[in-house]
Amino acid sequence: MRVAIVGAGFSGIGMGAALQRSGHEYAIFERADDLGGVWQHNTYPGACCDVPSYVYSYSWAQRRDWARPCSPQGEIKGYLREVANQERVIGKIRFGTAVTEARWDPARLKWTLTLGPGGAESHEADALVLGCGQLSRPSWPEIPGAPQFAGHSFHSARWDHDHDLTGERVAVIGTGASAIQFIPEIAPQVAQLDVYQRSAPYLLPRRNLAYADPIRALLRRVPGLQRLRRYGMCGVMEWITFGFTRSRAANALMRAWSTSFMRVQLRGERGLRRRAWPDYPFGCKRILFSSNYLPALRRSNVELISDKIDRITSTGVVTRDGTERPADTIIWGTGFQANEFVVPLRIFGADGNELQQSWRDGAQAHRGISVSGYPNLFLLYGPNTNLGAGSIIVMLEAQIRYVSRALELLDEGRALDVRADVQRRSAEDVQRRLDDTVWTGCHSWYRQDGNGRIVNNWPGFVAEYVRDTRRVDAADYALLAPERLD
Repeated sequence: MRVAIVGAGFSGIGMGAALQRSGHEYAIFERADDLGGVWQHNTYPGACCDVPSYVYSYSWAQRRDWARPCSPQGEIKGYLREVANQERVIGKIRFGTAVTEARWDPARLKWTLTLGPGGAESHEADALVLGCGQLSRPSWPEIPGAPQFAGHSFHSARWDHDHDLTGERVAVIGTGASAIQFIPEIAPQVAQLDVYQRSAPYLLPRRNLAYADPIRALLRRVPGLQRLRRYGMCGVMEWITFGFTRSRAANALMRAWSTSFMRVQLRGERGLRRRAWPDYPFGCKRILFSSNYLPALRRSNVELISDKIDRITSTGVVTRDGTERPADTIIWGTGFQANEFVVPLRIFGADGNELQQSWRDGAQAHRGISVSGYPNLFLLYGPNTNLGAGSIIVMLEAQIRYVSRALELLDEGRALDVRADVQRRSAEDVQRRLDDTVWTGCHSWYRQDGNGRIVNNWPGFVAEYVRDTRRVDAADYALLAPERLD
């Protein structure tokens, strides 16, 4: 099989390693000039993973010398490069090569990829694997006047390291997972930091101190210790998922832990605490981990603003109460377009329809991997495979194994197309189960357009998903041959 992979993050490198071992011919197309995916683009100060690295890493490529539990961006990217080199994947990556379009040829059972601007080059493959991720395209909210701002501005996912913030008046728009990491880093540097918050996050503690030398020595030398703590942390995260999806009692316990931690960090700051307090069910939006964010808001040069933004002027930001706060720089910490899974790549299936048109009522895929009408197309980190708690790498490994086994079902010149009724039942079951979870209780990026169908999250345990994708049921697919399509 000739396989084309789009994206050289955890998904693409993991898939490439699996194909390398199985002997398939493959190529990985990466639009950036280096590997890493989200860890290539997010280089803002303080960028690190909020899942411990001994879980947020491939099970078959474990390290025992991480510098701290939750590794910073540079260390994660370095780990990916090590894996890509060790698995001989690095030579299969075409950097600086954007795939703009992919078309299925039903007569020849091939995918034709258009590469680069203007379609100057094409590439043909028997199967197409999309490892584009859910958090790859920065979201820029439409706020009146934003284009007229005369100062400097950039998105946190495209951090401008050449711009010195020292002594500036800085406006940060957004208080999501990225913002709570970089705000404590830049607060001591700037003259004034205005933080514009749409909704307050629930927080849990994370000091993320470097491992002491004796601990690092134990991890290197004691057999099984790394595996034990990996399984232990997975169990903790499954318990958190239990609170999100099935148990009000477990959810209440976690909420009590979060709110008691936040009260302690905001002791004596009644006004600030009122603004920084969430007004939605615990877990409905992403839970954030930081022991530094709330203390940063207590600084004399930092103001948390919960009033809605009315407009942006050439010199600052105006809120609904009419107050204008001057700014030299605006940093957009407004997250990603998480519901548009493969945009701007255009995918055309067997009937000529475009994938985004097929998903006009919300993205869906069988097991989050296969889409009916798009033969030999496989998604990694696709619809309804995100987690409220847990390591997405565990989910990706399950998906990579599923794709590898699907390819084993194919002889040369054949293709698999998941049956429409199978995909429909799969999607209906996922949505039915999601109706009973905490994620239905608020506006969030887990939902289409913020309030619609939940298109991002998996409704159960990680172990359940791993079990469900352990084998490929050939009866779920139509096996296509060229002569059947004449």
